[in-house]
Amino acid sequence: MAHPLHHAESSARRFGGDSSDYQAIHDWFDASKEHLAIFTHRALRHHTQGIFEAERVFGLTLTNSAGRIIPVRWIGEQHVKEDCQGRIPSLADWFKCIAPEPWMANGHIEQGSDEPCGDPREAWSAEVSTGHTILGLRDWMACRGQ
Repeated sequence: MAHPLHHAESSARRFGGDSSDYQAIHDWFDASKEHLAIFTHRALRHHTQGIFEAERVFGLTLTNSAGRIIPVRWIGEQHVKEDCQGRIPSLADWFKCIAPEPWMANGHIEQGSDEPCGDPREAWSAEVSTGHTILGLRDWMACRGQ
């Protein structure tokens, strides 16, 4: 499907009522198109976790204009299946397709501190940033007897 309106029309055919009953949910699933207008935008919400997140955002059910109570999960499943060739991927399915880049793997500790002189965090931070320790602050202090 190309547009949330088409998903909403599909929901109305499937569950009854009017497409406007479902539009907000389908807009939410496709909101990531604002940032990336290619199919990979779907990695943000087009998966099992996204469907359960939709329930948290919109509630477990909605009552359509025909008076029928429809589980939001059904609407999310319909949207994802229509966009993912009949499949509902997991979040892990999307994550395993990400090609790792060097900037993704390494954190960065800022040098310097607003803390007064003598703060052990400054010395610990320097050792972490130069690769002399991988210990957390508490463990590092314990090893030093501080």
